[in-house]
Amino acid sequence: MELTVDDRAVHAATGGQPFDPARPTVIFLHGAGMNHIIWALQTRYFANRGRSVLALDLPGHGRSEGPVLTSIPAMSEWLARLVEVVGVDEVSLVGHSMGAFIALECAAWLGPRVKALALLGAAPEMPVNADLLGAALADDHLAFELVTSWGHGRTGHLGGNLAPGLWLMGGGERLLERAGPGVLYNDLNACDTYKGARDAAASLQCPCLLILGAQDRMTPARQGRKLAEAIDGATATVIPGCGHMMMLEKPDDTLDALRTVL
Repeated sequence: MELTVDDRAVHAATGGQPFDPARPTVIFLHGAGMNHIIWALQTRYFANRGRSVLALDLPGHGRSEGPVLTSIPAMSEWLARLVEVVGVDEVSLVGHSMGAFIALECAAWLGPRVKALALLGAAPEMPVNADLLGAALADDHLAFELVTSWGHGRTGHLGGNLAPGLWLMGGGERLLERAGPGVLYNDLNACDTYKGARDAAASLQCPCLLILGAQDRMTPARQGRKLAEAIDGATATVIPGCGHMMMLEKPDDTLDALRTVL
């Protein structure tokens, strides 16, 4: 599906079903340097069970026109404008990593219009390793390797894909390689400098679920629990044997958790 926000083209996957604004709408937001394809299983499931689904390519990512947006507040304001363009009164938001920050900030702004919120691989802050930031700034392939390595748990490093013949680590690198020059650095820097998660958490008005990986080295589960504690009524689900990329490493467990809030 193609949308237009701020006079620029935005691509959104719809889970294989036509988008219908009359049905409950769920928007999925990817993490740093990625695009909509990380949500393939989850979007198809909900799109075939009475939901309208939009898995977005953020500006300058995937098939969406640039330029990239340089801060979490700017991305969240853009998301709020997209909700207006789509023309729905209520929406549920699902975000992973950087996308979780965007969803959290936007949910605080939209208030009661957000029906439910799911934050995957999230924490009150997401400091980024200086070597990773430097490699991303230089557009060094090392940045893709580091994100992929640190982003997967032990099972991901040893195979772990439920589909025979597919390689989680190799697929992760290929996905990041498709990002344009400077995109990964832009996104990592936006995460590193964002300090508004606790303030946004304090003002939420909707059910909220955090999905955390027990082996997540980028946003450790203990930090994710701290964010859950800052959100009134939030629940946290920790997936055993899983790293930061839970929707790819443990897609069925992630889907089961999402079903409880969506």
